[in-house]
Amino acid sequence: MKKLYCFDFDGTLTYSDTMFLYLKFYNPSKFRIQFIKHIPLFILLKLNLLEAEKVKKSFIYSILKGEKKEKIEKKSQLFFDQYYPEIFRGNALDFIKNIDYSQTDCYIVTASLDIWVKPFVEKFKMNLLATQAEFKDDIFTGNFVGNNCNGVEKVNRIKAEITDKKYDKIIAFGDTFGDQPMLAWADEGQFKFFH
Repeated sequence: MKKLYCFDFDGTLTYSDTMFLYLKFYNPSKFRIQFIKHIPLFILLKLNLLEAEKVKKSFIYSILKGEKKEKIEKKSQLFFDQYYPEIFRGNALDFIKNIDYSQTDCYIVTASLDIWVKPFVEKFKMNLLATQAEFKDDIFTGNFVGNNCNGVEKVNRIKAEITDKKYDKIIAFGDTFGDQPMLAWADEGQFKFFH
């Protein structure tokens, strides 16, 4: 029986969102300054007066724009070394350890940026569908390639990836409103399964 597992990352497999954790790890002093500057945007976001994608893009841009790809990749590996496995839910790690990869294809489908999620995905031997960081001449532009991988975009990315594959069962795991389209699309949607 061939299965497909689609896992959201932040909050589903981890205890919390990794964006703030990573950006703080990357440059603590710049993070503090930009966090304070972004407080008005965070408030508007909480009041549903701004789109999450715009705030996210602005915050990431303010800290990582102009950074070299090589430096970002090194920092992402150091981030992994420091935070794996402690930021992960124990039962999520147990579940992953018991996956039979000969019968199961696994994807982490996340709105987080590919740059810092990649080392974790490689550790799990899974595939990654994420919001993609845009680089020009190996310098991060601060922009994303394509759409933020959230909501309906998660389903679009999965469908584009598995066009020529057949599965007996598709199971999706998520924990927020942004995962609902993926959970509804799958044969089986597991909400807060590891909580």
